[in-house]
Amino acid sequence: MKPVEFRCGTIAIVGRPNVGKSTLLNHLVGEKISITSRKAQTTRHRITGILTGADTQYVFVDTPGFQTKNASALNRLMKRSITQALQDVDVILVVIEAGRISREDRQVFDLLPAGRPAVLALNKIDRLADKKLLLPLLAQLQAERAFSDIVPVSAKSGEQAQQLLQALRAHLPRQPAIYPAGEVTDRSERFLAAELVREKLFRQLGDELPYGASTAIEKFETEGKLRRIHVAIIVDKTSHKAMVIGKGGEKLKLIGTDARRDMEKQFGGKVFLQIWVKVKQGWADDERTLKNLGFEP
Repeated sequence: MKPVEFRCGTIAIVGRPNVGKSTLLNHLVGEKISITSRKAQTTRHRITGILTGADTQYVFVDTPGFQTKNASALNRLMKRSITQALQDVDVILVVIEAGRISREDRQVFDLLPAGRPAVLALNKIDRLADKKLLLPLLAQLQAERAFSDIVPVSAKSGEQAQQLLQALRAHLPRQPAIYPAGEVTDRSERFLAAELVREKLFRQLGDELPYGASTAIEKFETEGKLRRIHVAIIVDKTSHKAMVIGKGGEKLKLIGTDARRDMEKQFGGKVFLQIWVKVKQGWADDERTLKNLGFEP
């Protein structure tokens, strides 16, 4: 029998906010490399996730959720990140929620460059009581757009994940792996630590905390398997600072405890984590601050 040729390529994951792009990436890669929460646009950076199998290496690029309402410098940079990713990859994975197509979904469709293969994932099929409801949606999508393939999936349970990978593999070039086997992301522990604190911040405060909050690593030291990590939470107003700290420091303590637990699991060692809150008014519109926070120009 002729041996199976190795394939390797890049895949941009795009979609409107809150369709489950990061959850899907984490499931496909098998590790948590992209933070998740119910807050819209939790993902702000392009994050690479790597899955290497016997005959394929998938290099996923998770992108921020596309939206048009906020015109800050932060959102302009995120939109630029999405459009750049669409030009740089071999195939595009578009994620929408199973059961409906929104106006925002169609705005994402309009961003797709001509001539680039695009696979559509209908996510959250685990929420559908009757899978027959997918049939009219599939017919509508096939009539509307020339997707290379349409695969119903559940990022939460992993249902149909292998079928999705096979659909993507068909569009990857025949070439050796880009990354060594065993690597799951090109992002550093320093980056992942800041993201985990931001995730817990959003999860603890939810809609109480306005969009204007971020995190920055101020010190990251490694002593054997011990990591000493100092993180600043950056907020837009003094009132937001009080919100993050909470009564008697309760909220900040919960954020730190949850983040440290996840860091120790991810990094495989003990973590000494110190967090404080800084007020920097208008940080989301300050391009110098955004660059210091790791946003690509």
